[in-house]
Amino acid sequence: MNTSRRSFLHVSAATGLAFAMPTAGAAGPGRALTGTRDYWLKIADKLGRPVLENLSRGTLKASMPVEQQAGKGRENFSHLEAFGRLLSGIAPWLELTGASGNEKTLQALYIGWARASLERATNPASPDFMNFNRQRQPLVDASYVALAMLRAPRALWEPLSSEEKGHVIAALESTRKLANPIRNNWVMFAATIECFLMMAGRSTEFKRFENNIQVMLNWYVGDGTYGDGKSYHADYYNGYVIQPMLVDCLEYLQQRDRRFVPAYEKVLARSIRHAAIQERMIAPDGSFPPLGRSLPYRCGAFQTLAQMALMDRLPKPLQAAQVREALGAVIGRTMEPAGTFDSNGWLRIGLAGHQPRLGEEYVSTGSLYIAANALLPLGLPPAHGFWSAPPVPWTAQQVWGGADVAKDAALRDEHEITLPVLQR
Repeated sequence: MNTSRRSFLHVSAATGLAFAMPTAGAAGPGRALTGTRDYWLKIADKLGRPVLENLSRGTLKASMPVEQQAGKGRENFSHLEAFGRLLSGIAPWLELTGASGNEKTLQALYIGWARASLERATNPASPDFMNFNRQRQPLVDASYVALAMLRAPRALWEPLSSEEKGHVIAALESTRKLANPIRNNWVMFAATIECFLMMAGRSTEFKRFENNIQVMLNWYVGDGTYGDGKSYHADYYNGYVIQPMLVDCLEYLQQRDRRFVPAYEKVLARSIRHAAIQERMIAPDGSFPPLGRSLPYRCGAFQTLAQMALMDRLPKPLQAAQVREALGAVIGRTMEPAGTFDSNGWLRIGLAGHQPRLGEEYVSTGSLYIAANALLPLGLPPAHGFWSAPPVPWTAQQVWGGADVAKDAALRDEHEITLPVLQR
């Protein structure tokens, strides 16, 4: 059965759900739609259904197309990319307690799919057993699987059987066969895997965990921004990778060992500042500057802003409702243009529609599902002000609408962060 052919407007009869998707114009649905929880859930379902329903049944490799540059061999990696990147984005929603009504039913469906998918992806006997250690790319996407379980241990990790946990651990530990990462944002992939393994009660490797985090911290360039290696790159990798993984790893470390609290607080302050920068980059129509590489990752560029909203750590004077509206506008601008999805519901390469020339040689269908990380605030309950407060214009709308808005200010933070030695 080709489950991906079904529109996400038609949820399986077992759930009894039916979401109506608004008609999109050239710039996507209006603010009144993109700023609602129902709309974000529709997007989560649109992204997640083809990947997780197929993978949970062992049919992902048979069903998922792999769009890529000719001859790049990304079919060897793309399925793990789709799974890990998608799961890391919806994990906080899967972890949320207290959902009700149709959302609770949909959440339960996805939790079941996600757990089954973890087993399918990591069990060597599965037709969808994934590549965790051949060539370098699997290190990247194994880290997003690890990130998802760090974000949702109660929903994704703790309920697994001993055998299932063994498969997951073996798959992630097998990434150690890959050389310690090159000196750029990749150091965070190895560190995030090691962080999860520590949470799972396994021993970790210093050079791949604390040492790699320290290397990343040493590349801080100021004003809430890290270099990608020793050099600053004008792109969105502070959102795709660097800031969110630093925050989640150090949050776990400071819970385990209070000596890491000062480092965590400094890293968090930098992410709060970076979230302020990201919010100001969202234009009045929800577009943003098409800078740097990996633009087909779409709204996933704003993962730092989404993460700070999830953590209730938005910078002052931002209001949660204006961030909801801003992120919703970005989601609409990047998910609604014609050509974004193929006829079976799979993402296609592009930023605003189908734009294959925007894709680098490492970009394929699976890579695109990092866009789900814009949906992190779904981990906040519906009653939270992020969802319940009336709409508020975001900064660019206020400024270009003539409002007298407070000036922006840089973060004065030039000091180095030195991690303590972790007691093992």
